[in-house]
Amino acid sequence: MKDVPVIRGRKYISALVAEGEHEHQDFKFQISDARKIARSVSAFANAGGGRLLIGVKDNGSLAGVRNEEDIFLVEQAAERYCDPPQQVDFKAYSVDTDKIIIIASVAQATMRPVRSQEPDGSWRAYYRVADENIAAHPLMVRAWTAREKSASALRIDDCAARLIAMLDAAPAADAAALAIELGISRRRTENLIVRLAAAGIINFTYRHPHFHLTGNFEF
Repeated sequence: MKDVPVIRGRKYISALVAEGEHEHQDFKFQISDARKIARSVSAFANAGGGRLLIGVKDNGSLAGVRNEEDIFLVEQAAERYCDPPQQVDFKAYSVDTDKIIIIASVAQATMRPVRSQEPDGSWRAYYRVADENIAAHPLMVRAWTAREKSASALRIDDCAARLIAMLDAAPAADAAALAIELGISRRRTENLIVRLAAAGIINFTYRHPHFHLTGNFEF
């Protein structure tokens, strides 16, 4: 492969494939759409990083890459269709006399959110959950942004304490319902959620088909 040295690695690749697709790994038989791959780059970067095994079918069979166009499309996805642009590390492994598997590794972003461009030109942040790329919850994105912009200490007022106690008792998925329970406006509730999430006091946990708010009470 041009500019990517090929390493013998059938055992290594077979061991990775045996793990299956998960939070940090995705199989791609071939790359045909840079924007779709940008979602994977966004999801990995916003989570804990991850890798694409290119040339591997969904069932785990080793098909090998078609050509160097796959590398170009992944680079395009990361540099052109992600904001901010992300860097991808490529390694190539020979698994047979005529088959090469490429690993495209994406590091965890130093600054979140990382958004990918949708076909309509809009930008959306994704998050990796198990083997899926899930559109990040809007309040989750706001919390990432708030965390990057501010390192000031959070004051736990009465509403914050009550919200923490509510989430300690049970996870919640609906900010509107929490607002009613707290007796405050939805906007104020959402701002409170963002502040607590940015401080690492509450988390967003995905349980199909919604993100739920859960407490991180060991802060």
